[in-house]
Amino acid sequence: MELTPIFEVVRIKQEIRETVDPFAAFQIRKPEDAWELAAAQIANEDREVFLVMMLNTKNHVVGLHRAHVGSLNASVVHPRDVLKCAILNNAASLIVSHQHPTGDPTPSMEDIEVTKRLAEAGKIIGIEVLDHLIVSHTGKYVSLKEKGYF
Repeated sequence: MELTPIFEVVRIKQEIRETVDPFAAFQIRKPEDAWELAAAQIANEDREVFLVMMLNTKNHVVGLHRAHVGSLNASVVHPRDVLKCAILNNAASLIVSHQHPTGDPTPSMEDIEVTKRLAEAGKIIGIEVLDHLIVSHTGKYVSLKEKGYF
């Protein structure tokens, strides 16, 4: 019996939609702007959700992506998952965010390390990671950029 190789071709196609996205005109000028958008999307989740906000060259939001939904107190995020959506959306830069269901937005060592990995990977492919925000249902947030973690 002879085995024949199987080849799979994957085609990536850009799709243009004429619908109006509620965040399409949203421009990020400061961490509070990103917090407002992230909090509206994920602050009340019951487990950690990692949100990617993709931006154009003028910092207008061109897309939002939930890159990962984790457990009660952890989320495993890989740079390839975050940067894949940024590439497919032609993003010039991005801001990432996740929430702490406990309500305490204090960053863990894992939060800091994943941020550094994302920033390094983004630099290599030319998509800058502008910030990583940790939000909570209490209205509090922490900007890892403002805290000097990367």
